[in-house]
Amino acid sequence: MNLYFESPIFVKDGSMIVQEIATLNEAIEFLDNWPERNRDLIHETATRICHEAFDGHKPLSVAHSAFEGFARKAKILEDPAAVMPWIMKAKPNGGLMTA
Repeated sequence: MNLYFESPIFVKDGSMIVQEIATLNEAIEFLDNWPERNRDLIHETATRICHEAFDGHKPLSVAHSAFEGFARKAKILEDPAAVMPWIMKAKPNGGLMTA
């Protein structure tokens, strides 16, 4: 089961690469892979809420908000407006972007 968020969340991973989190499964995977030394109550809460949404006990929108809050607190949340121009300029056949 792959539940899509109404809007994706863009986060920076450890190497400063921006990653799109578009589904609940991607959010859970990202949270599960978060370094243990950096986990806190916000991470724990976001993880719990995402799992509850996966099990059908919470709305998907609540999981989206919880993950976004975690990303904001962790200072890895990326502004979609800053990311979208790069995505929009990509060639449809997967080629390199033109400058």
